[in-house]
Amino acid sequence: WQPLYRGVYATFTGPPSRECFLWGAVLRAGPGAALSYHSAAELDGLTETRAGVVHVAVLPERQIAVSRHERGVGAPRVAVHRSARLTVARHPMRLPPRTRVEETVLDLVQASAGFDEALSWLVIACARRRTTPAALRLAIEARPRLRWRAALAGALDDIGSGIHSMLEYRYARGVERPHGLPAASRQARLPRGSRSQYLDNLYEEYGVAVELDGRTAHRPEDRWRDARRDNFFASVGIVTLRYGWADVTEHPCRIAAEVGQVLGERGWTGTVSRCGPACGC
Repeated sequence: WQPLYRGVYATFTGPPSRECFLWGAVLRAGPGAALSYHSAAELDGLTETRAGVVHVAVLPERQIAVSRHERGVGAPRVAVHRSARLTVARHPMRLPPRTRVEETVLDLVQASAGFDEALSWLVIACARRRTTPAALRLAIEARPRLRWRAALAGALDDIGSGIHSMLEYRYARGVERPHGLPAASRQARLPRGSRSQYLDNLYEEYGVAVELDGRTAHRPEDRWRDARRDNFFASVGIVTLRYGWADVTEHPCRIAAEVGQVLGERGWTGTVSRCGPACGC
């Protein structure tokens, strides 16, 4: 038998798996405990990163500390969080025991260093179809205290429209909306041969697409794939504009002017608005 934590053993030979250590931490924490924060996020596919610490939630009356002296070889450190919400936050069926996806997301929001990081958890959870904006809204309403409550609740409408990344959110909130551009269809689905292709932002009436890419480096095969896709849509009358993170976050007014110009050349009768006194449009 291999000791994992005090009173918890693996009854097999060979190195214990990651799931074995997660189970061991929950069992060490005692009845009613559940994996939470990054550990629950790991199990539910919200992150690919395996944290060096296992996060476990217990009820406030539980007095427990898992010291480094009681851990077996290779067993990660356990961080214990006390939560008065654990009875309702704990998922009733999933194993190893963990908090519900919505509760996990909001726990990670509370632990975030800034608003962008907090919002990214909501975006990821919905983009990966682990939950819905409606379910997150209910979870937000059920928490009496939550950082950035109003801003997060307002962002759920944008997430519900199909935004799949923080860069897409920045484009909608920093480029399109404050400059009076028409609202694009998010993650628009179009046929491409026998398959479907999704465009980040499609102004379908005007045949204009805006594609956003947050990567800082591109493999050659990725560049050729994007070029082939742009060429295909050009052949069916859709012009594609491409922008990266620096474009959208550092030069939103210039991007708005460019998008507005192309839209105007293809039939849009509106005008690009100035977002403020210093706007470069």
